[in-house]
Amino acid sequence: MIAELEFTLLYALQAIHTPWLDQLMRLITSLGDKGGIWVASGVIFLLFKRTRRMGMAVLLALLAGLLVGNLFLKPVVARARPCWLNPEVALLIKVPRDYSFPSGHSMAAFAAAVSMYYNNRSWGRAALILAFLMAFSRLYLFVHFPSDVLCDSLLGVLAAWSVHRGMEWVLSRKYLKREG
Repeated sequence: MIAELEFTLLYALQAIHTPWLDQLMRLITSLGDKGGIWVASGVIFLLFKRTRRMGMAVLLALLAGLLVGNLFLKPVVARARPCWLNPEVALLIKVPRDYSFPSGHSMAAFAAAVSMYYNNRSWGRAALILAFLMAFSRLYLFVHFPSDVLCDSLLGVLAAWSVHRGMEWVLSRKYLKREG
């Protein structure tokens, strides 16, 4: 039943393809390949004292997502991708070789964007827009199921929240030691 609903949504997205939207979705998804734009953002933020904490948060949240999502959950869940189950749908990108769940693009996007949001609301809002577009691109491109993208976006949010709370705890301990 759920699989039918997911394929119904994916097929509906296939019906809205246009040349300009195809190009845009390929571009957006390519920004997230191997966490590219998010890792680069984290590294750039680390370079400046004013954004160093945000850079650390972004990179730690990405690392948490990589460890939990790609290294643990992908091989354990081993969910086939929609493009593997229906190879008749023409893909606009190369067929991914790894499993569908979790969506590394979605998880990384939301881990980084929410980390940015915790540290700088303006940058975070812009990053969240890109994260939503990136998650949508994975559906549009027929390489993930909606439940992959939804669950993995939530996992990214959880990774960012955990890192944020952990950093607050460490910084409060440091402050207390200085005061004492």
